Amino acid sequence: MSDTVIQPDSTAKDAGSDPKVILYSTTWCAFCRTEEQYFQKLGVEYVKKDVEADKEAYEELMGKIGGNFQGVPVTDIAGDIVLGFDRHKIDDLLRQKQLVAA
Repeated sequence: MSDTVIQPDSTAKDAGSDPKVILYSTTWCAFCRTEEQYFQKLGVEYVKKDVEADKEAYEELMGKIGGNFQGVPVTDIAGDIVLGFDRHKIDDLLRQKQLVAA
């Protein structure tokens, strides 16, 4: 399954380079949709990976969180993992990694 890169102008393309923000989600997760809308509002480019539909995405996520799955969303912001839609932590990391204006 191909990953989807969501760009600020809401267009999509195949993932090619190493993404800075990865959103691990499912189709039924309301917090995942809310976080996705939040990234779009901020103009953050991100890759969305459905951990139910894509076994490779699930295994990738398990490797990043040490196999301790507690639910979605899980967000990888340039190597830092955020469990759940923790807006404050997401905002801090996006600024630290210079992915949004400070």
